[in-house]
Amino acid sequence: MSRVTKDTEWSEAATSTQQEHPALMDDDLSDAFSGFESDHEQNKDSIELELEKAVFGDKVGFHDRLENHRTVEDGLVSSAAHRAIVGKNVEGETRDNLRDIADADLFILDSGPSVKLPLPARPDEDANSDTDESGAVWHDSDDDRIVVSLQANPRLRKLRAYEDEDLVNGRQYTKRLRRQFEQLSPVPLWVVQARAKKSPDNNPSQNTKLLPDSDSSEGEMLVDSDELSAPPLARILQQPGALLSSGTDISGGKRKLRPEVIDIQRTKDIGAAQPSAITSLEFHPSHPLIISSGPASTISMHHVSPHPPNPNPLLTSLHIRSTPLSTTVFQPLTGSRILFAGRRRYFHSWDLSTGRIDKVSGLYGHQSEQKTMERFKMSPCGRWMGLVGSRRSGGGLINVLDVRTFQWIVEVRVESHGGVADFDWWGDGEGMTVIGRGGEAVEWDGRQRRIVGRWVDEGAIGTTVIAMGGRGSGARDLGGDRWVAVGSSSGVVNVYDRKTWGSGKVPPRPKPRRALDQLTTAISHLAFSPDGQLMAMASRLKRDALRLVHLPSRTVYRNWPTSSTPLGKITALAISPGSDLLAVANEQGKIRLWEIRG
Repeated sequence: MSRVTKDTEWSEAATSTQQEHPALMDDDLSDAFSGFESDHEQNKDSIELELEKAVFGDKVGFHDRLENHRTVEDGLVSSAAHRAIVGKNVEGETRDNLRDIADADLFILDSGPSVKLPLPARPDEDANSDTDESGAVWHDSDDDRIVVSLQANPRLRKLRAYEDEDLVNGRQYTKRLRRQFEQLSPVPLWVVQARAKKSPDNNPSQNTKLLPDSDSSEGEMLVDSDELSAPPLARILQQPGALLSSGTDISGGKRKLRPEVIDIQRTKDIGAAQPSAITSLEFHPSHPLIISSGPASTISMHHVSPHPPNPNPLLTSLHIRSTPLSTTVFQPLTGSRILFAGRRRYFHSWDLSTGRIDKVSGLYGHQSEQKTMERFKMSPCGRWMGLVGSRRSGGGLINVLDVRTFQWIVEVRVESHGGVADFDWWGDGEGMTVIGRGGEAVEWDGRQRRIVGRWVDEGAIGTTVIAMGGRGSGARDLGGDRWVAVGSSSGVVNVYDRKTWGSGKVPPRPKPRRALDQLTTAISHLAFSPDGQLMAMASRLKRDALRLVHLPSRTVYRNWPTSSTPLGKITALAISPGSDLLAVANEQGKIRLWEIRG
């Protein structure tokens, strides 16, 4: 039987059944769908009506509440539109007068609250709030309504005046952004000079805050023979952030160092890498400042403050055209002048109190003996200046000048083959010790203007450098220095104790208290700490060739430097007046800084 035949039979059977019992089919369907009538609305009880009124409100009190709502005072609609919408006539029917209301009264622009928030102001902003923006042509009124959070965005936290400050308005936010930009990108020097010329009184003190104070190349001062001037130190130190109170205490307290193991920590480097090696490095005697120079003919002055957010900032720089610099020093005691020279017949004196730069050309009557002034040292008393003469015939000589007038005073000669290797002033500045390349040394007393002692360095093979330290604990007749160290081309450093020496009592062949042979190349730098506890010795011919010596025990520290200490080929080093900082410069033009803790 086919499928079509079966479907036909089933359909005919169902039709016949419905025709025979129609009532049965209708009753069964009615009983099955009873209770699903959708046309009948069920009554709500009192609880449901109360809940619906609380959530959705009722129709009766809607207009009353809208009438009592003070929409006009909130400024959402105009008063005319408000009366047309919610107004009622005597019979209680709502009036429809919207057709008579102008379109401008129906809609307004909601721009937020116009009331200024009581925000905390920076102390320096309150006094200068009017003067900072007096020159502005136009001000945006929306700046007063903008609120910026300084706590929410980590990049904005550096703009806070204090730690808990959070909200500022748009105008304060703009001021702080501008101040931050000026700190990172200072005003160029040519702008400062142009403003100074346009000022009515031509008073340079009005523009002190516009001096360059970052590593920008625009902050350099170019000096040639036509214009020898620079900003005085007082103006440099008046810059915002020039000398921070949180900086390193450069006159640190007296402490006792341990032998063999030293507690020394590296801090932030001083400035960026310079374009050439740094051959001269020195701390200021009283301020936390350090100057550096090299063959790039540029003197850089940095503020020694290895703390964020701007560690060791550059205060100023001075560029001398066509003069590769070899020696740059502060005038001792006061630090009021900077003297610098290269391989030339002249040197310069920069008076920091006035900004004047003087060029001293040659020594009258001694031109043949002093063909270059690249090697000189200042006496600790700040009155004398010693220049290593270029003439080697008959030994060598040192020309002594008066720092006040730069007039020649006297010369000191040493009988040594190969000329003068090096010299160093006594601690009181009243004399010097001069040593030749063959190891012959003389003690010269400036008060008597004569040599008061001669001695020979033991085992001297090509003497290269000499240094004196431990002021106040040695023989007073010889300046009060206890220690004298002599470095040679073999890398050996002899340390002598001058405590028993005196005028007329200098042993001709003294025995060194210690011969330090930790370095194997020629010694180029020796430096004593002012407290007389530490000595640094280095060689520029080999990478990482530096050692620290504990003078009371005359032992070399074994825990520093390590193989991972980034020293490089050392070209200059200096110890701060407080004996708590060690600065090391290398051939790459970088200045590393370490803190000596104990």
